[in-house]
Amino acid sequence: MRLANDPRFGRWLAQVTATGGCAHPVQLTGSTLTYDPATGEILRGYDTADEPGERLLVRCRNRRATVCPACSRLHAGDTYHLVRAGLLGGKNVPAEVGERPRLFATLTAPSFGAVHRTANGEPCRPRRASRRCPHGRPVDCRAAHTPDDPLTGQPLCPDCYDYPGHILWHANAGRLWKAFTDNLYHHLAADTGHTRTALRRSVRLSYAKVAEYQRRAAVHVHAVLRLDGRDGTQPPEGIDADTVAACVRTAAAAVRLDTPHTAALGQRALRWGRQLDVRPLSTATVTDDAVAAYVAKYVSKGAADTGAGLDRRVTGPDDIAAARVTPHVRALMATCWRLGALPELAPLRLRAWAHTLGYRGHILTKSRAYSTTYAALRDARAQHRRPQEEDAPHTVTEANWRYAGSGHTPGAALLAAGIAEDLARNRECAREAGE
Repeated sequence: MRLANDPRFGRWLAQVTATGGCAHPVQLTGSTLTYDPATGEILRGYDTADEPGERLLVRCRNRRATVCPACSRLHAGDTYHLVRAGLLGGKNVPAEVGERPRLFATLTAPSFGAVHRTANGEPCRPRRASRRCPHGRPVDCRAAHTPDDPLTGQPLCPDCYDYPGHILWHANAGRLWKAFTDNLYHHLAADTGHTRTALRRSVRLSYAKVAEYQRRAAVHVHAVLRLDGRDGTQPPEGIDADTVAACVRTAAAAVRLDTPHTAALGQRALRWGRQLDVRPLSTATVTDDAVAAYVAKYVSKGAADTGAGLDRRVTGPDDIAAARVTPHVRALMATCWRLGALPELAPLRLRAWAHTLGYRGHILTKSRAYSTTYAALRDARAQHRRPQEEDAPHTVTEANWRYAGSGHTPGAALLAAGIAEDLARNRECAREAGE
């Protein structure tokens, strides 16, 4: 009621609508001034002193739908266009990329212990003879789990599960990916009859990859791979998508990394899992738009969607004990915190990443030459929405901004959520009308 009776309520609504109904906007105070340095003439100015509460609201840009549905949808849309441009061109990427060898690959983590799983209505882990593990628990399960079954993804025996190996694999996932891409160059050279140096000088691997947590709380990687010529043109003849796909399989299988030796854990060998899916994108069964949409779907998922970890950092064992997660995820977080105290593992900063189960990478990463960037997409959108005003040449803009807060009051949050819902409904109606 206080907001509705405010004389500047209409301007507040316009600000919230401009942010798309952002659930946790950033509040800024300040001003901008554009003038001609030759004459001193002021061409344009803006000051938050004229705004409600003397503040300007801007998007939080959070990718997680559980935190801000409005911004996560925009982030997913940007991801779609970023991935699609690397497959078909556009956004300053030449259309010729659609004629180059392109693959969609899924690399998984190895097994750290038997877990309950779904098997299309079949028993989980049937055995002819019932056996028990060294801790006295059965190693078989004849139940037919559904995807929403709380047991799905949980270890059959938590004491047999290799929790330290799981955490160390997550912490070194970036190194494993780097080793895989290096191996891919080597295997391509051997398969095509080139030396490693000659192949590196003639081709370039471009990629965009997204990380997804499986039900067992282990990360697997969905990657779009494209092979270019070294100067960004067509790759040499004789290297097609099938050749690259075969090398992806052998390169991933050959990866082996050793962790630093510790008195508590010894030395571990890290590998990719045996489950590997590689699909050339030249077939009609896998379309470029479907791959871009598939990758974009995962960037908006938070911990509440995946059930793996938390969306915020933990500060100690008490936070881990109080977290609303499964016993399996809690054990992983506790292991991450415990290993973070080992001096040999200090560079991994495991305690800082206990909320993500030791995984330190971004949800989506790409090579420099694959496609455009999020910043370029946002700048283009801002330029499109900005009023086109003719300024004199060589104008100067002075900006003075500072952070003043974030979020909404409870009443304002309800109104913002209603605005976001109305905008979503309008988009749905427009889409249906277009069809």
